Amino acid sequence: MNITVLGGGTWGVTLGVLLYEKGNAIKIWEFSKDKGELLRKNRYEPNLPWLFIPNEIDITDEFKVDCDLIISCLPSWAVREVFLKLKNLYKDQLIVSCTKGFEEETFLRPSDVIKEVIPQARTVVLSGPSHAEEVSRKIPTSVVSASHNEKDRVFTQRLFSNSYFRVYTNYDIIGVELGGGLKNIIAIAGGISDGLGFGDNTKAALLCRGMVEMIRLGVSLGGSKETFFGLSGMGDLIVTSFSKHSRNRRFGELLGKGHKKEDAQKEINMVIEGIKTTRAVYEYSLKSNTEMPITNEVYKIIFEEKEPGLACKELLERKLKEEDYGV
Repeated sequence: MNITVLGGGTWGVTLGVLLYEKGNAIKIWEFSKDKGELLRKNRYEPNLPWLFIPNEIDITDEFKVDCDLIISCLPSWAVREVFLKLKNLYKDQLIVSCTKGFEEETFLRPSDVIKEVIPQARTVVLSGPSHAEEVSRKIPTSVVSASHNEKDRVFTQRLFSNSYFRVYTNYDIIGVELGGGLKNIIAIAGGISDGLGFGDNTKAALLCRGMVEMIRLGVSLGGSKETFFGLSGMGDLIVTSFSKHSRNRRFGELLGKGHKKEDAQKEINMVIEGIKTTRAVYEYSLKSNTEMPITNEVYKIIFEEKEPGLACKELLERKLKEEDYGV
């Protein structure tokens, strides 16, 4: 099968190599000419120096989609821009969206952005606990292929599954995609907790109450409550909140240690989806009157430079209530 991967970052390269090793012909399209040239020259992604990109994988900045399948590993801010360029070239290929986040201006999920640009597009969402740093080393994990179309989600499951990358299917594309975006906010909160020097109890409580916020918003947007307890919800939340590879957790940790947003971004020097997601979700929660106290405090720490310790104190001193589970 001829497959085009949009985005030559860590995840795009990892999935491209995985599918190449399963006998597919792979083309990786990178929107940055400088990054594309670096990949062609060195044959590895700078953050994955151990993963050799086989010479048979074509790395290009020429915009063509002469393929059977499209895999989108673009950052959320680039999805609309790239698919607008692709619109007139699209030939009914299945599009597998691997982007985790939201379009900040519209609060649309990545697959919805694709559908808005190309109404006839067939989309599947692939999401779950899957840091490229581990998948590229063939360390086992499981993810979810989600689509309303059973044939498409099962096809995607079989395409990607191998001895270290197990794919389940799920009908709930909304919940699966929302989980992949919303967990980044709570992972930043978990990182802030780490930066403040708090312990395991704090983080466990934070993740549980963060999950309530994910469910509360996710169900109101059409997702299924049960989905958030699966791989794309709780699974992704756990790994993103604890992993040394997590950019969102690391970003939060630096904030907890007193770094400003710009300084933390500069130190990490990679896309941190949770920053834009936090602002988008915060603004939506105000418009929709959705209670999301952890998200609100993360927003204030990032964008209003609120002191993290004070944010934690005010969260704990809110009006006492009975435990709820998001709905």
